[in-house]
Amino acid sequence: MGVRLIAEAGCNHMGDFELAKEFIKVAAVFCKADVIKFQKRNPRELLSAEQYNAPHPDPRNAYGPTYGSHREFLEFSIGQHAELKRCCEEFGIVYSSSVWDMTSAKEIAGLNPGIIKIPSASNNRREMLEWLCENYGGEIHVSVGMTTRAEERELVRLFAGRGRAGDLTLYSCTSGYPVPPKDICLLEIKRLLEEYGGVVREIGFSGHHNGIAPDIAALTLGATVIERHFTLDRTWKGTDHAASLEPDGLRKLRRDLDNVSMALRYKDAEILEIEKAQRDKLKRGGAAGAGSGPFADGENNLDIKAARSVSATMSTE
Repeated sequence: MGVRLIAEAGCNHMGDFELAKEFIKVAAVFCKADVIKFQKRNPRELLSAEQYNAPHPDPRNAYGPTYGSHREFLEFSIGQHAELKRCCEEFGIVYSSSVWDMTSAKEIAGLNPGIIKIPSASNNRREMLEWLCENYGGEIHVSVGMTTRAEERELVRLFAGRGRAGDLTLYSCTSGYPVPPKDICLLEIKRLLEEYGGVVREIGFSGHHNGIAPDIAALTLGATVIERHFTLDRTWKGTDHAASLEPDGLRKLRRDLDNVSMALRYKDAEILEIEKAQRDKLKRGGAAGAGSGPFADGENNLDIKAARSVSATMSTE
């Protein structure tokens, strides 16, 4: 299974439907991403009246006089999401959406996408998760940012108990925008693999950092899905643009993920075909110490115990 690259458009389209379709085209054609992901929220269901009517915490990024009106401005109707899905099919990229609440989960599931994502903020909405397990047959991806180990275990038990663990992908994630290097905590990928690798479908990495080096490291640690926020211009208005990749960055990430994926293997022969001409040209003489000394036994194989003994002796001299 090769690594999948997910371009998270989220709400970086700034409520502009035609711009959202441009995101699809660029992610598919120029960046060669496998999946593009949007978001679906029902602000009235997610927010208390006090939260809905409060001002946006950062007025520079507000698209309305209150936080609720700001969130409504960024929402697309389910009909528009259906059109986005058709646009994805036209350009050969998989459509996906995060769902933040029960209403949104039911609406997006009705489109029958291949993947539905649960953001870290909603991964404890048990009723919604249970409904998706019972009514949606595709892959369910869940980020575990700002989530305790106990909450992780309960999440996996929920899916396993309903026979859906094989459709579950867990994402290592730190919920910050952007996240400094010390808080990316890449070794969480290794921990998730050790604890759940034989239970869930895949372990992924959802990054909110700057640059692409951590994503490559995530691949080498075993992540098989890499999700990055995606924008056409990091200077645009909104809270997610600063932690997003522009098209050139996402395209380079695609290139590097593919190249490193091919490189992550053992040699399938002691001397590779590409090495043979160089060996004939450059290598002279027999192998050092072949067939004699403390590093060889009677069958010309390395004697590990003897090698360790020599090493210990040399280190005390």
